[in-house]
Amino acid sequence: MALVEFRNISKIYKMEEVQVRAVDDVSLSIEEGEFAAISGPSGSGKSTMLNIMGLIDLPSEGTVVLDGKDIYKDVKLSARHTIPLRLDGRLTDLRRNLIGFVFQTFNLIPVLNVRENIEIPLHLGNSPASVSLKGKEKSEWIDYLIDTVGLSEWKKHKPAELSGGQRQRVAIARALATKCPVILADEPTANLDSKNGDQILELMQKLNKELKTTFVFSTHDQKIVSMANHVIKISDGHIIQEIKN
Repeated sequence: MALVEFRNISKIYKMEEVQVRAVDDVSLSIEEGEFAAISGPSGSGKSTMLNIMGLIDLPSEGTVVLDGKDIYKDVKLSARHTIPLRLDGRLTDLRRNLIGFVFQTFNLIPVLNVRENIEIPLHLGNSPASVSLKGKEKSEWIDYLIDTVGLSEWKKHKPAELSGGQRQRVAIARALATKCPVILADEPTANLDSKNGDQILELMQKLNKELKTTFVFSTHDQKIVSMANHVIKISDGHIIQEIKN
C-alpha cells in the first residue's frame, strides 16, 4: 500500500524576476514499511521534497496523496504561496496523526527531561495513540520506547545532560510516540560523529523491521543510502535514478 504519493509535484520559488524550480515535476510512491532515502547533493531539492511530504511546505503544482487522501484537492494552485486558514488546522491534524519528524538539530524542549520530551506528542490533539492509550497503557508505551532506544538510565535527564547521539535517540522515540505510520528524517546523522551516526541508523533500521514503521530520509550520507531498500536520487529538482530492492 502506498503511504505517500507525489503526482507531478513542483515547487517554484520566485526571486525577483527569476523562477527557481526547487522540485520539478516529480512523481514517486513510498510504500508501507519501506526504508527509503531521498539522496542528492546540497541544493538538489531533497529537503524541499521532504518538507512537502511532511505537509510543512506547499507544492506549487501537482498532487500529494497521503494515506489515500488527496491533500490539496480543494486548494487552487494560485493560492499555494501560503497555507489557507481553512486548511491549516487540517494539515496540523494530518501531521500529528500520520507523520513523525526527526530533525538533524534534535529540537528537544530544554526544560523537559527525556521521558517528558518523548511523551509530549501524546498531549497534543487526538492522535490515534493519545486516544487509545490511557493511564497504565500510556506509561508502559513510553517505557517501552525509552527502553527500545536505550535510554532507561537517562529518562530523568534533560537534553543538556545528554550527548548528541542520546538526544537523537530521544527525538526518534518522540517521533514514534503517536504510533504514526511514517517517520521523516532530515539528515538525522549530520550532527553526529561516525560511531553515534552508525548506532542511530542501526536503531532506525531495527524499528523499521520490528514496528513496521516507514522511514523516509533526506540525506547525502552514503551509509543511509546503502541501507535503504528504496533509493531516490535527485539532482536540480529532478529524479535521475530510482532503485527499489
